[in-house]
Amino acid sequence: MATRHSHDDAPDTQQTFERLAQADSGPEHDLLSTELVEAWLPMAHRIAGRFRNKGENQDDLRQVAAMGLVKAVDRYDPERGAFVPYAVPTITGELRRHFRDHTWDVRVPRRVQDLRNQVRSTRRELMDRPGRHREPDIEEIAAGAGLTLDEVRTGLGALESYSALSLDAEVGASDDEFSLTDTLGEAEPGYDLVTDREAAKDGLKHLAERERTILYLRFFEDMTQANIAERLGISQMHVSRLITRSCAQVREYADGPAAERQAA
Repeated sequence: MATRHSHDDAPDTQQTFERLAQADSGPEHDLLSTELVEAWLPMAHRIAGRFRNKGENQDDLRQVAAMGLVKAVDRYDPERGAFVPYAVPTITGELRRHFRDHTWDVRVPRRVQDLRNQVRSTRRELMDRPGRHREPDIEEIAAGAGLTLDEVRTGLGALESYSALSLDAEVGASDDEFSLTDTLGEAEPGYDLVTDREAAKDGLKHLAERERTILYLRFFEDMTQANIAERLGISQMHVSRLITRSCAQVREYADGPAAERQAA
């Protein structure tokens, strides 16, 4: 078991790390890794504490720090120096990646996040200057951060992406307030009709001319079966049978191998 130095709370795990480096994958390796992680876990928790008050649950941050510690233990080479100088950046990096990848409501690229941080930091520095009473403009931020105007605009835009506005948020003047949900569009049934017509095209091509004519008169010209029968010189019952059979053929073709090939 690991012992502790008398002058601080850092565990003395050098021999354990050396044994781990020599151990092959298996139960002994896993046991040594677990022992080392448990020994250094208080340090990982202290590092996680540095990130408190940033909007994340402390227990979640401790779990992230623990994952960073596991990586540090697995990758550490005892021949290359002490463990702490290697472990601290590894754990800290894991926590920073967590904030970068999981605490943004709107996911943006790493480069944009970096620009956001630069712009925010520079703007804060400019605002903290003695005698400053106004918000710095884009040109001032660009000069202070060493960025181009376009990069500053990108960073400013990213400032609004860190947290999303609720759809229930009220907007507009106080006398005419409405929520963002009220501005969303509604489902358009016409799109379904277009989809159905496109799906039926191939099936219609495989019908005889008379059957295509009957379907066109019935569904596009809105003629009754009696009027169609009179125009074509056949009985209404025969028109009804042809419509039923033709629709079934069109539907079967639309749902058959051709449709499956298109979907694939």
